[in-house]
Amino acid sequence: MRNIKLTIEYHGKDFNGWQKQPNQLNIQGEIERAIESIVGEKIELIGSGRTDAGVHSLGQVANFKTNAEIPIQKFAIAINSRLKKSIRIKKAEEVEERFHSRYLAHSKKYRYIIDNSPNGTAVYRELEYQFPIKLDVEKMQKAAKYFEGEHDFAGFKASGTSNKNSIRKIFKAEVLEKDERIYIELTGSGFLYNMVRIISGTLLDVGIGKIAPEEIPEIIKSKDRKKAGKTLPAVGLYLVEVMY
Repeated sequence: MRNIKLTIEYHGKDFNGWQKQPNQLNIQGEIERAIESIVGEKIELIGSGRTDAGVHSLGQVANFKTNAEIPIQKFAIAINSRLKKSIRIKKAEEVEERFHSRYLAHSKKYRYIIDNSPNGTAVYRELEYQFPIKLDVEKMQKAAKYFEGEHDFAGFKASGTSNKNSIRKIFKAEVLEKDERIYIELTGSGFLYNMVRIISGTLLDVGIGKIAPEEIPEIIKSKDRKKAGKTLPAVGLYLVEVMY
């Protein structure tokens, strides 16, 4: 039995997220069907984690086991030939049997892109969130550093989330600016439901002066969802990389 690791890129707009579910267009199900049509057997595609409806990926990781003897260098091309153009297998690798894309993941990197130009963009409108009011990037950068470290992020998850343990560790939090675009990049051990989008919304509030950077520690400590910023739309969010 071979264990195949895939690195996957996708445009999330047309999908109801990663997770397989009946009567909903999803990424996991689309890739599973493509693989099964090639290997001629039922497979289980295990992802590193879910991404929500509309969220994009530059480096989602998944693995599956198969008895097929297809040369590894042909797997990505073969799978891509059966997929929508909005999903691409960037790399296929044969890995040891114990590799598990979810359980062995050490950390993940997410990026949220804000188009901070006054008039927006026609070309990239489905790939970033447009906010026309000029943001104070220096304050956002200062605020981002308060998110680093291990904290209870109960105030930064969607209401109704089932996670009982809301303690997570963020290794690196950065805010970068280039060509009227602001990039919020978070690398952490794991993330709660909507956590990256809520942190991004909180940093946006810092950028417009609604929240002072120095207030972030108290907002985290309060565990009160109402004190954090709004949940920004999925359109600007990317899973960039999964580290093992």
